[in-house]
Amino acid sequence: MSNRIQSVLVAGAGSIGIGVAKSFVTHGFATTVLSRNPARLAGQLPSTIEVVNKLPVRPPDLVIESVPEIREIKLDFFKEVETAYGGDSILASNTSGLPLDELAAALKYPGSFVGMHYLYPADSMEFVEVSRTNGVTDACVQAVLDAVHRCHKTPILLNRPVIGALINRLQHALLREAYYLIGEGIVSPEQIDDVARRLLAPRMCVTGLLEQKDISGLDTHALAQRTIGPHLYNDPAPTPYLQDLYAQGHLGLKSGRGFYDWSGVDANQMRTHVIHMVAKILDFMERINVGHGRSLPK
Repeated sequence: MSNRIQSVLVAGAGSIGIGVAKSFVTHGFATTVLSRNPARLAGQLPSTIEVVNKLPVRPPDLVIESVPEIREIKLDFFKEVETAYGGDSILASNTSGLPLDELAAALKYPGSFVGMHYLYPADSMEFVEVSRTNGVTDACVQAVLDAVHRCHKTPILLNRPVIGALINRLQHALLREAYYLIGEGIVSPEQIDDVARRLLAPRMCVTGLLEQKDISGLDTHALAQRTIGPHLYNDPAPTPYLQDLYAQGHLGLKSGRGFYDWSGVDANQMRTHVIHMVAKILDFMERINVGHGRSLPK
């Protein structure tokens, strides 16, 4: 296994896998995509990416699996990779919902296994969550971090794996309270999104989550936590409001209805619009020098 990653195999050609592959090939990595149906990807990938339907003979430096979030499917793929390459490739899982240490325990070469979680759209989103697993070597972790940096992305290193990693845990904590408030009829989805867009998001763009509390005062924050915290929705069971939507087949944009009515909306056009708008906001933040470190006045 090379200390410097030069070649990458992405297994799984869904929206995340395609984005991961684009990220690597754009920055000079020899990139291959493993798909059960290569013909389906015609026109979706740069011509410099090789698309195959079985593992290449030569071991790539890094194998990133982005196959369905089913434990058995992932373990079957890991077994196939280890049989073909032994410990010559770093093996990374894009899961954020399955326990990485349990996956690592089933491997012959756990020293070469990490979590490597991308978020949609994977080619343009800056952050990649990299999780240490039980038994992984420092050399393996450093090689992955180096590769992420060379893709002009920011790795978030988790010193041990937790379900949901960092970003999804923060999102789900906030969303659980939002679903509860909507389900109880206290506020509407529109009100939640309006506050998120025009109050929480701009403030967090400048100060983040914790720096803002330092600025406003931890005395106020600590005392407020004592009175508000006990009343937050803390049921560990899935939130009924969201689960009812799912049970009714209301899956959001893809089905035409979710929290909002999407009937008549072109799904691809909407996704492209969102990606474009996020890119414009990130560009603006870069131009005004916001988002990198503490918000100290210039």
